Amino acid sequence: MGPGNRPLDLEWLEDFLALAECGNFSRAAEARHIAQPAFSRHIRALEEWVGVDLFDRSAHPAALTAAGKRFHPLLEDILASLQAARIKAQLAHDVAAASLRFAATHVLSLTFFPAWLGRLEGQLHLGSIQTMSDSAQTCEDFMLQRRAQFMLCHGHAKLTNRLDEANYPKLVLGQDVLVPVSAQDGLGQPRYTLDSKGMPPLLAYSEGAGLGRILRAEMRQWFGEMPDTVAYPGAWIVFTAHHALLLKSMALAGRGVAWLPESLIRSELERGELVAAADTSRHVIIDIRLYRQPFEMAPSAEKLWLLASSGI
Repeated sequence: MGPGNRPLDLEWLEDFLALAECGNFSRAAEARHIAQPAFSRHIRALEEWVGVDLFDRSAHPAALTAAGKRFHPLLEDILASLQAARIKAQLAHDVAAASLRFAATHVLSLTFFPAWLGRLEGQLHLGSIQTMSDSAQTCEDFMLQRRAQFMLCHGHAKLTNRLDEANYPKLVLGQDVLVPVSAQDGLGQPRYTLDSKGMPPLLAYSEGAGLGRILRAEMRQWFGEMPDTVAYPGAWIVFTAHHALLLKSMALAGRGVAWLPESLIRSELERGELVAAADTSRHVIIDIRLYRQPFEMAPSAEKLWLLASSGI
């Protein structure tokens, strides 16, 4: 193994600086709180790693060789940079530990999260907050990768996700309703209904969408197992998207029927822009859930969980 492939001990670098400062092996070893024989071995090991002598041992006191003089200022810069990197890493850790990191699905990050967070802030100083808004599947990834402390998502009693399977603690913070809706026909009636004799066009969730998984699970309770291409008996899929916001836009444009969270379309329902396309037997009640990491978290995160558990 050549010198460049040998492992380097950072202690040797500190030993080098101590000897370069005082020029005496005994005093340098004492300053480094190490026995002189061990100290001498460290200096020799460092010289073997560099590949040249760094000290002229025939001089009294020991003096740096030409190579040692070149090595000395570069080594000081390296150690200073390492120390700065260590301090920055510790500061970054402290900031991350003090911050709260949420993964939230797109809909809830817009409809539920801001008001709920405001209520918490009225009871607890939360400090820095990081929010990652994405699909339910990606939010689960964030939690499993420990990139988030909490996940806010919709859930259903008849459907488990990967966090349920891994026994992540969760709270039910409230409920929402998936309502099948259509644009109105100009007379205040739905342009399309699920109970009509025709085949209403359906605006569907893509396979990986969390709300889509919930909806398909509920439909199995209504109709039993159905082929993947069938989203609703007597209907046909004309548009598929991952996000409820896009399906909402298509429903408002009169493109078909979509099951949308009531919290997302409350204003449109009140204004009559969207109308229920079926009776309440086809509404799907869903949970608003908060999951947490299963291990002990930073004090600020634990306080938030405790406060959320109290029903705030």
